[in-house]
Amino acid sequence: MNRSQLEHIIRASAGNADTREIVVIRPEHSIVIDGAIGERSMFHETFGYYAHGVDPTTAVLPDGWQERLIRVENENTRGNIGWCLEPHDLAVSKLVAGRDKDLSFIRSLLRHAMVSEPVLRERLETTPFATPDRRGQVLARLIRITRSPLG
Repeated sequence: MNRSQLEHIIRASAGNADTREIVVIRPEHSIVIDGAIGERSMFHETFGYYAHGVDPTTAVLPDGWQERLIRVENENTRGNIGWCLEPHDLAVSKLVAGRDKDLSFIRSLLRHAMVSEPVLRERLETTPFATPDRRGQVLARLIRITRSPLG
C-alpha cells in the first residue's frame, strides 16, 4: 500500500466509522471498518486494496506503542486523522504473526532501512508474550530474517 492509498483508507475508515480519528488499533470500530472496506468488500474490488478492522486482541505489540503512534492528516484524508503504528512496532507485530507475507514485509522494511535489527530486538524485549518459549520463537524468526540475504 502506498501513501495515497493509506490516506484513502483513513478517509474511508473515518467516514464509515462516523469518527474523525482512526487509530490503527481501534476496537470500537473494527467490525464496521472490516465490513465496509475490508478484504473482499466492494471497496476492495473497486480499488484493489483494503483495510482490516483490528482490535488490541488481534495484534501483539511492544509496551509503549500508543505513545509512538504517527499522525497522518492532510487534505487527502479530508482532515481526518489516522494514527499509524511506528514502523518498528508494526514490524514486531508482523514478526509475532509470522506469516510468509509478514516476514517478506519485514525483509522489505530492513532492506529499505525503515527499521533496524537493534531496535526490533529492544522492542521484542518489551513485548508481552504468553510464554518465554514464544518470545524465543519470535526472536529466532528475527535472526533468520536478518541472517538471510535481504535482496
